[in-house]
Parts: sequence; structure tokens; C-alpha cells
Amino acid sequence: MPLLEILGLFLAGFATGAVNAVAGGGTFISFGALTLAGAPAISANATSSITQFPGYVTSTLAYWGDIRRMWRGALVLVLVSLAGSLVGALILLSLDNPQFRALVPWLLLAATALFAAGPWLKPRAVHAQEAKAGKGIAAPLLQFLTAIYGGFFGAGMGIMMLATLGLSQGGEYHRLNALKNLLATTIALVAIVVFVAGGVVDWPSALAMIPGVALGGWSGVFAARRLPEIYMRGFVITIGLLLAAYYFITR
Repeated sequence: MPLLEILGLFLAGFATGAVNAVAGGGTFISFGALTLAGAPAISANATSSITQFPGYVTSTLAYWGDIRRMWRGALVLVLVSLAGSLVGALILLSLDNPQFRALVPWLLLAATALFAAGPWLKPRAVHAQEAKAGKGIAAPLLQFLTAIYGGFFGAGMGIMMLATLGLSQGGEYHRLNALKNLLATTIALVAIVVFVAGGVVDWPSALAMIPGVALGGWSGVFAARRLPEIYMRGFVITIGLLLAAYYFITR
């Protein structure tokens, strides 16, 4: 791999980590950088999942105290997430690159719209009676569908999950965010195992990006305290729309 390409992927990884720390949506940058570097669409998607995984793990560990208090209730959703992510990842591997590439602009548009709607999809606090009602079939069903999407593509998955958990679960934001991080880690782990077994991961590109993602995530914490989120959200939405337009033009 040329040194300039390694540097470009590292910088894209840095931007991915920083954007995720401030507003989320870094997958748009990592996926776009990998495809522009020449990775086939399926490989770019799988490799992007690899680069995001360390962030999912550290976010889960940060909420470990909250997770320990609700692990029994979360177990069903974890099992559902395992199954849904497996289905989504296997669907992805059943496609060839031209088929998946034809879907990419539509997936990017949907994920960009979901990301743009994020501030209006934040989970609301629900009363105990509503929370009890949400422990039926609705929560596992919604999580299964979200996990299929996460295993298949993943961009915007966190926002989608916060929205669905807010509809089906009780509790305040940080409880739901802790649950979301645990489930996102589960979904990503299963998808990564399937992608690695399927031989579709571009390891040189992943190794070039991961240090940048880690450094960008650490630096993004400082940016998050100084930069209004609206600017970062606008940047991510612009990237998503430009990538969608690129794929529409070149498909």
C-alpha cells in the first residue's frame, strides 16, 4: 500500500473517531474513504465495521456499572441482537459487489436522513406502566429488525436503536444509552466474525485506520466540549449526501 494512501486512511480514521465522539455518524467517513481508496463496496462495509468496533467496546465499558444493574433484563435483547446481526451479515455476504453497490446510495440516503432526524428521535422518559408494557414482544421484535440492519450496513444504527429502545423500554437517557452500547457491541462482534470468516475484510486498510480512529476518538472529547454539535452534524450530513450522490452517478 502506498504511503500516501496509508496516511489518507489514517486521517480518515482520525476524522471518523472525532466525529463519533462529538456527534456520531463517523461510519460515513470511514466507509467513504475506503471506497474512494478502491475497496469494493462489500469489503469497505466490512472493513468499516472492524474500524468502529474498538469504539463500541470502550463505550460499553464506560457504562459497565449501569449494564451490571440491568443485565438480566438485557439478556433477551442481546440474544435477539446476536440472531439479527447474523441474518444481516449473511444477507450482505449473499450479494455480490455490483448488487450491493446498487443498494449503497439508497442505504446512504436512508442513514443520512436518520442521522439528520437524530435530535428528534432521542428517547423520551416513560412511566413505569409504559415500561412494563414495553417488555412484551415489541422490544425484541424492534431490536431484531435493528440488528439485521446493523449486521447488513450499520450506518445510523446507534440512532435507530436509541429511537426503538425509547419506544419499547423504560428509564432515562443514560440507561438507554448504556443498553444501546451493549447491543451495538454485540451486533458489531457477530458481523465482524461473519465478515472475517467470509474473507471480505481489507486488513491493510483496517490497520491503517484503527490507530487514527483511536486517536480521533480521544481528541474528539476535547472538541466536543468546544465545538457546537450542530456544526459536526452538518458536516456528517453533507458527507452522507455527497457520498450518496457519488454512488448514484457512478453506479
